[in-house]
Amino acid sequence: MHFTINGQSFDVEPDIRTSLLDLLREHVGLTGTKKGCDHGQCGACTVLVNGRRINSCLTLAVMHQDDEVTTIEGLGTPDDLHPLQAAFVRHDGFQCGYCTPGQICSAVGMLDEAAKGWPSHVSESLDDGALTDEEIRERMSGNLCRCSAYPNIVDAIREVADGARDERRVGEEAAA
Repeated sequence: MHFTINGQSFDVEPDIRTSLLDLLREHVGLTGTKKGCDHGQCGACTVLVNGRRINSCLTLAVMHQDDEVTTIEGLGTPDDLHPLQAAFVRHDGFQCGYCTPGQICSAVGMLDEAAKGWPSHVSESLDDGALTDEEIRERMSGNLCRCSAYPNIVDAIREVADGARDERRVGEEAAA
């Protein structure tokens, strides 16, 4: 089977019952994605598939042969961090760090969903593009942190969300 993961091609022959999580960790050697509950309840295994966040423990790898899979390793490097990775470091959005890859991948997907105007349970309006702390917490509710770094996680995500909103405004003003 052929997979595209973090922009690289991989040809592997896993059992067809292999989850995407196990393919990433055991067959491709990308161990940044963590196995937490293995039941889709903690979010530690969150990755991006074609830009959308999914729990990789709940999907079969064979279903994603023609998809672009992005893991935490594909978002940035130690010398060139993704803005969310850098914000997590600045805001100490991790303690033990086990949930952090899933938190960051989920936040990348969540910010894209919000930018597209997708509502959440608490959305009244996203017309101004602002995400409140309540909105961020609701949208990230599928990702658990046993160390309870939630306030710092929310601060990191809000920083990146506010920066992206400001960049969009500048771009709109320049185009006008």
